[in-house]
Order: sequence, then C-alpha cells, then structure tokens
Amino acid sequence: MKKAFSIFILCISIVSYAQSNAPFIGKRDFNIMEGYSGTGTPAYYLDVKKNGDVYFGFVQINQASGEETKEEINAGKYNPKVMKVHFKTNDETLYLKFDKEKIYLTDEKGNIQKSEDCCSVSETESGSCTCDSALYQ
Repeated sequence: MKKAFSIFILCISIVSYAQSNAPFIGKRDFNIMEGYSGTGTPAYYLDVKKNGDVYFGFVQINQASGEETKEEINAGKYNPKVMKVHFKTNDETLYLKFDKEKIYLTDEKGNIQKSEDCCSVSETESGSCTCDSALYQ
C-alpha cells in the first residue's frame, strides 16, 4: 500500500511540475517570418496544455486558389531551451523557444537567429533582424 501511495504522489508531482514549468496555458498566435509569396503566409500558433504538452500548428490559405492547408503537431513537453517542430505537410523543421510574451526562431542549440527574412517592411534596410514575434491571444 505504501508503494502504491508513493507512486501516486510521484505522478501528481510530475503533473504539477509540468503545469508550473510552462510560462502560460492556452493558445497563442505568432508570425516570425514575413511572407512575400502568392501562396499566402502561414498563420502559426502554439497551444500549451495543462499537462505541459505543447502543440504547434499552422493554417495557410493559397491566395490564388483559396485552398486551405493546415497541420498541428505535438512537440512534446515544454522545454525553455529549444523545441524542435517538424511540419510534415511542408517538410519544414523549426527550432523555437518561447516565454510568456515572445517566441524566437533558434538554431538546434537555442541560439536566436537573425535573418533578412525576419525583417518587417520598415526594417528591410537593416538587412538582418532578430527572428522573434510577440505572442497574440
């Protein structure tokens, strides 16, 4: 009986830690890369569940045909250093990290990337911008 109770307490502790580890619970939208093509810019989002699981997804509407493409994947438990996200639909792999207010495009080690693809129209003269985005509710 003591063993079963100990295992139960351990499970509760793990679930509690996963819940408190993430900076928020719920769904947030973001836009790190500026879009320029006629296929439409994907609208990305992340959804942090109460158990600490993080889902990333996107919805993209082709501006020419009106065709909608979407995908959502479970990227695992929240990791503040870096999370690997692989979208099979577009064969796209992203490395991301996020806090309560922002999300960052990183390399495999969690270093925040800089790229001209991340510049807004007003920043294009600078040539290289930090790849980040506010998280919108």
